[in-house]
Amino acid sequence: MMNIAIIGAGAIGAAIARTLSARGIPALIANSRGPESLSQLTAGLPGITPASVRDAAQADLVFLAVPWSKIPAAVQGLDNWNGRIVVDTNNPIEAPAFRPVDLGGRASSAVIADLLPGARLVKAFNHLQPALLAADPRSEGGRRVLFLSGDERAAKADVAALIERLGFFALDLGGVEQGRLQQFPGGQLPSLNLVKFG
Repeated sequence: MMNIAIIGAGAIGAAIARTLSARGIPALIANSRGPESLSQLTAGLPGITPASVRDAAQADLVFLAVPWSKIPAAVQGLDNWNGRIVVDTNNPIEAPAFRPVDLGGRASSAVIADLLPGARLVKAFNHLQPALLAADPRSEGGRRVLFLSGDERAAKADVAALIERLGFFALDLGGVEQGRLQQFPGGQLPSLNLVKFG
């Protein structure tokens, strides 16, 4: 089994931690304030362990769940990712005003990839509200859909397998460019709560 970690303990990072814990999947979680600041969050989440950002970044699969403007600082000083999988859960918006970031026409995951040399990047877990990510994915009689995209097929297969293990249905949109469909703002798919039946 792959080692899993989450960098970022805001709404999305916490929702992912709750989802992993509910399915009995252990993971590290880290933020900029240090492991001690996460004790209250992890106290009720069996299997979720506070860690430093540097330790979390060594996991086989790392969820990057940091507000857009804070991503460069969050990954600064981390070594080459050496083929580890990074799940890009981010959207190019500036909170709390939710102003779109000018990416110069690039897909947001392409911008993130430039900050993570050697990482195998997969965009996923970014199009649903945190409450839906943390809710039972089978609660509506089917399986809630999670989109994913990226240029690394093997990495996408690993992320898709994790999505399925969590009880969601993984829907592969294609490469980084096709990932614009799930990108907010601009994409046609963000915030859609789709459920697959059958």
